[in-house]
Amino acid sequence: MTELILNENIHQRVIKEMIPGARRFLWIVTADLKDMHVAKGKRFVPFLEVLSDLVQHGIAVRLFHAKEPGPRFRDDFDKYPSLLESDLFERILCPRIHTKAIIVDGTSAFIGSPNLTGAGMGAKNSNKKNFEAGFITDAPHHLTPLLDWIDSLYLGDLCQKCQRRDYCPDPIA
Repeated sequence: MTELILNENIHQRVIKEMIPGARRFLWIVTADLKDMHVAKGKRFVPFLEVLSDLVQHGIAVRLFHAKEPGPRFRDDFDKYPSLLESDLFERILCPRIHTKAIIVDGTSAFIGSPNLTGAGMGAKNSNKKNFEAGFITDAPHHLTPLLDWIDSLYLGDLCQKCQRRDYCPDPIA
């Protein structure tokens, strides 16, 4: 199955349905990372709370991003000890990342235009959000190469020949 998702439906399908459904692992790849708030029950919480909940339930989370997030994100981050202390949570910084993808358990993925920001995937008012599009897929012929590519990024395989290492604050390898 491959399904096109547009605009505010991305928040519903990806943030509220796919991500909380993770049972083994969650990989998130985004260029921009901000203090995004999401719907959780009847309230809105920092997305970091959702990630913290997953980690506390034994789900491994890898968060890849291109630049350091802003001060509000960092302030929120410090409020979730499981993200600081657990081996199940990893952040990978690579300035060359422009991909936006979310993989749940290796069985489904969202690939699209929105970053992990309020105006992208967050719960911001639909009249203030960016216009976004993406696809959810569970097709192995899409998932396998995507998982392999993200894993090679995680392992630092792409670092060795990177010609932007001078700009990288924390080379993976």
